[in-house]
Amino acid sequence: MKAPALTFYSEEDTLSFSEEQVDTGFQFPSQLMLGKQAEAMFEYILKQSKRYKLLAANVQIQGTQETLGELDYLIFDTITNNTLHIELACKFYLFDDGLGPTFESKWIGPNRKDTLQEKLDKVKKKQFPLLYTPESLETLKHIQIDFAAIKQQLYIKSFLFVPKDFRKEQLAKRYQDGIVGTYISFSEFSTEETSALYAIPDKKEWLLPPEQITNWVSFSEAKQTIEKLIDTKRAPLVYKKQKNTLDLFFVIWW
Repeated sequence: MKAPALTFYSEEDTLSFSEEQVDTGFQFPSQLMLGKQAEAMFEYILKQSKRYKLLAANVQIQGTQETLGELDYLIFDTITNNTLHIELACKFYLFDDGLGPTFESKWIGPNRKDTLQEKLDKVKKKQFPLLYTPESLETLKHIQIDFAAIKQQLYIKSFLFVPKDFRKEQLAKRYQDGIVGTYISFSEFSTEETSALYAIPDKKEWLLPPEQITNWVSFSEAKQTIEKLIDTKRAPLVYKKQKNTLDLFFVIWW
């Protein structure tokens, strides 16, 4: 599986690590939830960067009676001298052209629980404004920065999946670059190659490089496992391996 594109929604320039050397000694936090795994990898790169200085991470903002939310990252760019407020997300989205009304609404989670549009709306209406609340200003008063000049950005580490016969050329390039696989129905899975090997990783393993996936099973075993998941309305992520090819796809219940 190729590395996913870093899809971004911001009017500012994106973060750039292209000229920096990153130590490969990162220990993958396999026991954490998927979103926390992505945060751990992002912080690991930031802490090694010569360009970016990590000012604060995962800052809990407390109200008088409840937690108001969390600020993901405050970063200082030593080249542009800009302070950045970064909200990070790691998302697996499937393209459903029947959804709407916006293009972003057509990207939905494998179990139909959220859309890209909903994520963008949440960040715009809740997570970005949180930075400027009195509670946030009080919590971050020890950091000597000009809050009025902070640039806010949302970065989405995106794994995108399209229908099997979909032509990705129909999409903008930043979406094309994020496509890592397809999705099919359970009836379509029944026509897959019986001679191939299959792996159905747990969600905590979705970010693992494919060479670290070890639990490969036969077609009949995979079909039984997938059928049980489909019956409970859970769409599994599936690897298919045969000869020199490796395919990645979701099997959907909807």
